[in-house]
This record gives sequence, structure tokens and C-alpha cells, in this order.
Amino acid sequence: MPTEQTNIIPGAIVEGKVQGITKFGAFIELPGGEVGLVHISEIADTYVKDVKDFIKEGDTVKVKILSVAGKKIGLSMKQTVPRKPEMRRQSRPVNKPNISLDDKIAKFLKESDERMQPLKNRLEPKRRNRTSQ
Repeated sequence: MPTEQTNIIPGAIVEGKVQGITKFGAFIELPGGEVGLVHISEIADTYVKDVKDFIKEGDTVKVKILSVAGKKIGLSMKQTVPRKPEMRRQSRPVNKPNISLDDKIAKFLKESDERMQPLKNRLEPKRRNRTSQ
């Protein structure tokens, strides 16, 4: 089966063909006939619910060889794409100002008191009537 194993070096980036897809990842045929597994967590740099949303059987994909343990070859697709460090910082909506926890609590208490006021007004006359009887 394997004819050449020169490309199967951890850290190398190679092209392979998607041979099969499972709920936990995809099997990729590498140059030389070896087959490795891209775990679902290594498919993309985002949440992957279904591998088929990102690749399909027969696709040619770039993979990075993560590990080689006997016949088991661990692969990654997401590590072949350069990661942008500023992506995580931009997750906060741009239009929302940075509000402190104390400000949020004060706003909550104010809104809560405003919502409770009509209920308090309805109950207050009944309490006065009870005390005057």
C-alpha cells in the first residue's frame, strides 16, 4: 500500500484527497497512499457541527501532519491557514460602549424599581385600608 513515506513528517503541509467522512472527522488519503484522520476539532477555526458543511468526499484539501504513531496519522486542516491574532478581539460589537459591572447593576436596579412601582401603588391603598379598620 504505502509506496513512499517521505512526506509523512510531523509539521509538513501536504495535499490529500478526502476519502471518507464520519461524525468525528474525515479520513484523508495522503501522497504515497497513507491515510490520516482530521479530527472534527481540526477542520476549521470555528465551531464545526457537521464535517460535511466544510468538506465532501473527493475534495482535495491541504493538511498539516500533526503526529505519526504507527499507522495512525493525525492531521489538521485549520493549522494550514495562517491565524489572524486580532480576530478574537473583534468579537465585541463595535457599537456597544464598554459598560462596567457597577453601571449594569445600577441600571438593572433602576429599571426594576420602575417596573415594580405600579404594583406597589396598587397594593399600598389596600394596606392603608387594613390598618384603618
